[in-house]
Amino acid sequence: MRVTKDVLTTGEVAKICNVAPRTVSKWFDSGQLKGYRIPGSKDRRIPLNQLVKFMKDHGIPLDGLNTGHTRVLVVDDERDIVDALRKVLSEQAHYEVRTALNGFEAGMECERFKPHVLLLDIHLGEGDARAVANLVRGSEDLQMTRIIAMSGKLTDAQAMQLKPQGFDGFLKKPFQVRQVIQAIEQSTNIAA
Repeated sequence: MRVTKDVLTTGEVAKICNVAPRTVSKWFDSGQLKGYRIPGSKDRRIPLNQLVKFMKDHGIPLDGLNTGHTRVLVVDDERDIVDALRKVLSEQAHYEVRTALNGFEAGMECERFKPHVLLLDIHLGEGDARAVANLVRGSEDLQMTRIIAMSGKLTDAQAMQLKPQGFDGFLKKPFQVRQVIQAIEQSTNIAA
């Protein structure tokens, strides 16, 4: 099933998990699957991020989960890099791409756009990149967002230290388009 929205019905969850809708209702009612009820109704709604967490926790294959177009947010204070990545990623890889030039814009755009992947220049500004990474990691709505750091200044040893800081990958500048696309594809492989 192609998932293009952030909140699902029990019927949609049942199709994704290949179970009966009643089974999903039982998971919900027992508190195993987090979500909410529509006020004035018995209908249940399950946020996509909660479904993915539940599926991973219970070993349910994620094959039925295809989240549609990949949303990528490119954050760099060099406008030409941002513009080039936006053009290439949207035209060649057909990603939905938005951009930001500083940490404040990145934070605002993350909350609005809810990217699957955040390409983040690690040298964005005084602590800006790490603050953005912390914002993403601290937001329940952004738990599925993968953060890929970009830098031309980090050594390999320094790049290895990024993972404990909340980063999922690293791209060394200058990079080729195929490297960026490969990093995005690897990071969005939900089962990984």
